[in-house]
Amino acid sequence: MSPVLAGVLQLLALTAALALAYRPLGDHMAKVYSSEKHYKPEKWIYKAIGANPSAQMRWPAYLRGVLAFSAVSVLFLYGLQRLQGVLPGSLGFQAIDPDQAFNTAASFVANTNWQSYAGEQAMGHVVQTGGLAVQNFVSAAVGMAVAVALVRGFARSRTGELGNFWADLVRGTVRILLPISVIGALVLVACGAIQNFSGIHEVGQFLGGTQQWNGGAVASQEVIKELGTNGGGYFNANSAHPFENPTPFSNLFEIFLILVIPFALTRTFGRMVGNLRQGYAILATMATIWLGFTALMMWTEFAHHGPALQAAGGAMEGKETRFGVGASAIFSVATTLTSTGAVNSFHSSFTGLGGGIQLLGMQLGEIAPGGVGSGLYGMLVMAIIAVFIAGLMVGRTPEYLGKKIGTREIKFAACYILVTPALVLGFTAAAMALPTPPHSMLNSGAHGFSEVLYAYTSGANNNGSAFGGLNADTHWFNSTIGIAMLLGRFLPMVFVLALAGSLAEQKPVPETAGTLRTDKPLYTGLLVGTILIVTGLTYFPALALGPLAEGLAS
Repeated sequence: MSPVLAGVLQLLALTAALALAYRPLGDHMAKVYSSEKHYKPEKWIYKAIGANPSAQMRWPAYLRGVLAFSAVSVLFLYGLQRLQGVLPGSLGFQAIDPDQAFNTAASFVANTNWQSYAGEQAMGHVVQTGGLAVQNFVSAAVGMAVAVALVRGFARSRTGELGNFWADLVRGTVRILLPISVIGALVLVACGAIQNFSGIHEVGQFLGGTQQWNGGAVASQEVIKELGTNGGGYFNANSAHPFENPTPFSNLFEIFLILVIPFALTRTFGRMVGNLRQGYAILATMATIWLGFTALMMWTEFAHHGPALQAAGGAMEGKETRFGVGASAIFSVATTLTSTGAVNSFHSSFTGLGGGIQLLGMQLGEIAPGGVGSGLYGMLVMAIIAVFIAGLMVGRTPEYLGKKIGTREIKFAACYILVTPALVLGFTAAAMALPTPPHSMLNSGAHGFSEVLYAYTSGANNNGSAFGGLNADTHWFNSTIGIAMLLGRFLPMVFVLALAGSLAEQKPVPETAGTLRTDKPLYTGLLVGTILIVTGLTYFPALALGPLAEGLAS
């Protein structure tokens, strides 16, 4: 079987699996977030944290819950790393340096999972399992809670109430993420992923010497790393490591985990607003961009330029022979179009245009299908922008799902789409202008610029993947990327929740003959075009200096 055919067949199998899971998972999540019942374990949690899960919150209260919980999480994870040297199960590792501890705490709480360290050489079992893995669950649940709050803003009227953050947080964790993770961890263990608490031991003979490995609860952390679109690997090689991703089947299964909740949330959205066709329109937009990016990435990496690539069957540099070009390309697009950050190949070794596709996927806002929760609310913000543009074309007040999109709503949406580009381009410009940060670049010229641009794009968009080649474990990059991760995560949430509150206060607008049908293919095409033009062109000058210049020169 040719490598190209193998890649296409894997893409078809993945699409079929996602289609099979779409309806049951989407309906289940809608029931979870619409239920009035509290299970006994959930009541214990509410009692422990002193929360009343039945109290309805307006958007300022909901936001305070998000920020308070996340701030406590940052402090807890920072303290856990700083105390690692005296904790049991530390494997002899010392406390993490302050700047790196801040960077890591910000990273995992912001659902970014950017890592400027090698996990197996820095983190013991307590920090990995009791700190990082826990944040993989709750940071994903926070994103889902904010998305559901926005959906309620569309579904409700004449009230500013968006639900209860603590109930949404606990339900998302207990009823959605935990059950799927238990099943997924068993699948990964069956595939060969390790799951233990063993210490450091020497293995094998390599060039006359030995190599040291430490065990860990890898399968359980791997599954939520992908399912929650987190991305932080137990090992430095991330999902290219055979202990995390042993076989081609486990590789395809991990891609499925990355995509299944973000895609299924469109069904949840349609179910909660009472119009499944609206969910299908959002799904079609996400799927169009995802399939287009995947096809383009596979084409760039399979293109044979010269005898070396022809003999290898594609651009195999930096890719695992276990997976090949096709599976590596699919994984790369899945992880950069979501906020996952997991990698099964070395992104810096992709072709110049392939690196540009990875960057553009993140710069679009990671909305196709995007991160768990963040992908849906990012896409709904872009849907509002598209409706506004259509209203300007015909001279009519824009409406979406029976709600008028007025000055207040469009200001919130505009602020949302401006925050991340300002962080990415501002920090990149500062890093390139100052004398010290460029010394961390492994390469010079366009590729070196791409390393820095990728780092801030990944951090501010809460992706977490690394281009490779950049030494990010410095005071400058640990601090600035940490700040970019926190601001890139929580500032957009401020505008999303404010938008949700504004929408929930409105009364429904009756549909007329002049109302734009947002459940038709015409609107889907308009939304795709809006995303590519409004968001993509923001970064075009920066892309022209980096991956485009490199790709055209090769």
